[in-house]
Amino acid sequence: MDRLKILVVDDEARMRKLVRDFLVRSQFEVIEAEDGEEALDIFYEQKDIALIILDVMMPKINGFDVCREIRETSDVPIIILTAKGDENDELMGFDIGADEYISKPFSPKILVARVEAILRRTMDQSDDKVLEKGGIRVDQTAHAVTIDGSPVELSYKEFELLTYFMENAGIALSREKILNQVWDYDYYGDARTIDTHVKKLRSKLGDKGGYIKTIWGMGYKFEV
Repeated sequence: MDRLKILVVDDEARMRKLVRDFLVRSQFEVIEAEDGEEALDIFYEQKDIALIILDVMMPKINGFDVCREIRETSDVPIIILTAKGDENDELMGFDIGADEYISKPFSPKILVARVEAILRRTMDQSDDKVLEKGGIRVDQTAHAVTIDGSPVELSYKEFELLTYFMENAGIALSREKILNQVWDYDYYGDARTIDTHVKKLRSKLGDKGGYIKTIWGMGYKFEV
């Protein structure tokens, strides 16, 4: 993998150094920011940031607000990194467009593995592949979605989730299988992760959101 640029945002210097050291060992280029304001300045100045690791509790601008602002213009993958363990904070992180939510303390090796998994899927868009079903068109090369010809803005994870559903149209998919395939690693969270993303995806798809059907006690099925 080329030296992709990762922005690490945390007000604790020791935490930034820990994350940076492990990422550098894995051949990533790392840029640091110590608060949300600096993070946004760097993000707008440097257009080649491949992924953001973002703490929540920071001075000036907190991580949730940084994530919200970035999501207005970009689908760059964002990993929320925080000491908060409250499930409402985790749900908020996913609701505003975060791709991952990792609570401190954490294993740096696992963090790097998740970074690599996200970037592997982000970069694996070289095939000229288009999916079309029921008026929904997913262009995997352009990373674009249209509904009846009108563009729809999806986050990175929402795009991956819709793609997976459409690739497996008509097949009942368990939450565990969706997590393992879309998140690309063994996720030890619970169903809230899937349910939150499905809820947002359905909303963005409008009337077409009904294509994603709930299989009670199991998971979901995409069916036109």
